[in-house]
Amino acid sequence: MTSLHRSAEHGFTAGAETYVKGRPEYPRQITEWLTNTLALDDGSQAVDLGAGTGKFTTFLKRTGAEVTAVEPVAAMRIQLAMHHPGIRITPGSAMAIPLPDASADAVVCAQAFHWFANEQALNEIRRVLKPGGRLGLVWNIRDDNVAWVVNLMQIIAPYQGATPQYATGHWRKLFPAKGFGPLQEKQFPHSHAGAPDDVIVARTLSTSFVAALPAFERKKIETRVRELIATTPELANSETVTFPYKTFAYYCLKDLQ
Repeated sequence: MTSLHRSAEHGFTAGAETYVKGRPEYPRQITEWLTNTLALDDGSQAVDLGAGTGKFTTFLKRTGAEVTAVEPVAAMRIQLAMHHPGIRITPGSAMAIPLPDASADAVVCAQAFHWFANEQALNEIRRVLKPGGRLGLVWNIRDDNVAWVVNLMQIIAPYQGATPQYATGHWRKLFPAKGFGPLQEKQFPHSHAGAPDDVIVARTLSTSFVAALPAFERKKIETRVRELIATTPELANSETVTFPYKTFAYYCLKDLQ
C-alpha cells in the first residue's frame, strides 16, 4: 500500500473516535444526487474510496448499490465496521485499489480526494471503473461567511502547514483528466446541529493536522475553542448549536473506450 500523508496516518489513527462524534453527516440532497447523477441503484457496484469511519457509506447504501469501502487507516476501519456491520471493507489506497479492472459503476471520494489528488490515483480509479462509470467527489466545507466560523478557522490555521486541503484548490489542477469527461459541480446548503462539544470542539479536534499534534498542543487548541464558544453570543450557554456548512459535489464520466 502506498504510504499515507503523515497528518492522515497519525491524525486519523489518533482521532478516529473523535471523527465519528465531530464530523457532520451529508445533506439529504446527496442521496438524490447519487441516484440521479451517479446513476446508482439496486445492482450497481459502488466504491467508497477513503471511506474513513463510514460517514458517507450510509448514503451510498441508501441507493441500493453494493458498496465496497476502501480505507487505509486501521483505526478508521474499526469504526467503519462498528457502524456498518456486514459491509465489505478492505484495506487499500487510491494508488492501490484492491478491485478488478472495470468492476465499479461509481467510485466516490467523500472528504478524501485532496489527500491523493495525483495522476497515479486517477489512473487507478479509471482502471476499476467500467466504461461510462462515474467518479464522484464530495466535500462538506465550513461556511466562512459566518464570523465565528472564521474565528474558529484562525485558531487552527497556524498548525496546518502543507497538509492537503480542499480549499487550496490543488486537486482541481488534475482536471480535465485523461480518460474522463468534464467535471460537473453541484452545491448544497448544509449544517450540523448538536451539543457544542460535538459539533464544534470534537469537529476541530478531528481535523487531521490537529489530531496529529502532541497532547499538550491539542489541549491548547481545545482551550481556545472553548473560549471562543464562551465569548460568542450565539454560542455561549447554548445546549444546542448549529455549525454551518456548504456541501460541494462533483462528478465526471469515464470515457466509453
